[in-house]
Amino acid sequence: MRDVPDVSDVVLPSREDPVVGSASGGLGGPAGRRIRLGWSRAIAVALITTAVVCSLGLISKQPCRATSWNSTNVYPQLCYSDVAYMYRLRGNLAEGGSPYASSHGRQLLEYPVLSGALMYVAAKVTNAIDSSANLIDRSRTFFDITALMLVAFALATTWLIARTAGRRPWDAMFFALSPGLLLTAFINWDLFAVMLTAGFGLAWARRRPVLAGMLLGLAVAAKFYPVVLLGPVLLLCIRAGKMKAFTQATLAALVTWIVVNLPVRLLWPSGWNEFYAMSRSRTEGFGSIWYALQRSGWGLPAGWLNITASGLFGLLCIGVAVLAFKAPRRPRLWQLGFLVVAAFTMTNKVYSPQYVLWMVALYPLARPRWRDFLIWQAAEVVYFVAVWWELEGIVYPSQASVPEWPHTAATFVRLAATAWVCALIVRDVLRPEHDPIRADGSDDPAGGVLDGTADVPRRLGWLRPIDRTTSSVEVHAPT
Repeated sequence: MRDVPDVSDVVLPSREDPVVGSASGGLGGPAGRRIRLGWSRAIAVALITTAVVCSLGLISKQPCRATSWNSTNVYPQLCYSDVAYMYRLRGNLAEGGSPYASSHGRQLLEYPVLSGALMYVAAKVTNAIDSSANLIDRSRTFFDITALMLVAFALATTWLIARTAGRRPWDAMFFALSPGLLLTAFINWDLFAVMLTAGFGLAWARRRPVLAGMLLGLAVAAKFYPVVLLGPVLLLCIRAGKMKAFTQATLAALVTWIVVNLPVRLLWPSGWNEFYAMSRSRTEGFGSIWYALQRSGWGLPAGWLNITASGLFGLLCIGVAVLAFKAPRRPRLWQLGFLVVAAFTMTNKVYSPQYVLWMVALYPLARPRWRDFLIWQAAEVVYFVAVWWELEGIVYPSQASVPEWPHTAATFVRLAATAWVCALIVRDVLRPEHDPIRADGSDDPAGGVLDGTADVPRRLGWLRPIDRTTSSVEVHAPT
């Protein structure tokens, strides 16, 4: 596989995507054959777009930043962020110490250790450049330092997606232009894990399973959700007979995760366990199907939430496994990757608005079609507005005039839009002629060792692939 595709190999969206082709009418129509829009041009445009979108996202936070998130405007003006609050309220962060060590009556940090390390670094920089005795004012500096880090992570994610996409570097624009990035980039530290997960994707695509595993281990140490990606890798490696690559990646991920976690586990065991204890004990949270059902009068009996949520996620994963083996042609890695991450978000006990970033970074490699992307993102924007209205009504009931039902309705709309995208991906798997990436004869360009590999003979009984020809697309061996 070539690291950078030739100009003539690059897929141009205005020729290939109906929405982009129609939108290009105002610019003279789809790009002609002599237009040279290669990888370097695509990555430059995507990076500039990411920087602009992140800048607009920071501007949207300015009403809250002006008061250091210390007034009642954070919800009605849609500018909430966890960042400043974590500095003021968690562990020893404000003193430049460990967020996993309790101090001054502050709560222990409920984040995985690599996210905590990132906060620690930002806090040390904050305390070095801001000597203000006012904790509220210093928390604004902490936000500014963190925001610079998050912009760097967003730019790196865009670059990694473009590299992973191979002949389709313009697909990185899905991430760069996404409403999800604009609205949620600075709510929390999720972009750190998103970047590391994108790094895993590129390393795997380059057939470097050990490096891929190390990056995945780091991603799990920053945010737990990337661990579910091991499932699709396992399923496809079984079908392709590439278990050596899976074993290498998994062992590298496990060792990396242990190396990162062990020091914190030994030094501050209670702080290290806070994330896992909170994950087990938390109840229905905003944005989840369980919260929406509870508000609709269909809440689960006490003690059943963990079992039901885990069970439903497990059932969806079984469905993905059946799809992986029964599909007439082996699915692409990031088709299944998107499905399992989406299943995790749809069944989780809470859905914070920034979780959309997890899926937005996978979408360009799963189903790069703008119509479906914009419909899905419109539902996410509706939910973004509704959740802050809901919180305003809870935290400041005297000043809130919005009823509760919009949040419940927006939750179901968001879930339906996500499920719809998943259904389209399942259709692409079962009928590869609908798959935008395989339309040119490619197999699995981001699949690494899986790309161009035939299924190995095996005895899987009823799990044997369906013997059905659904597409005339030929499989091209990797170059």
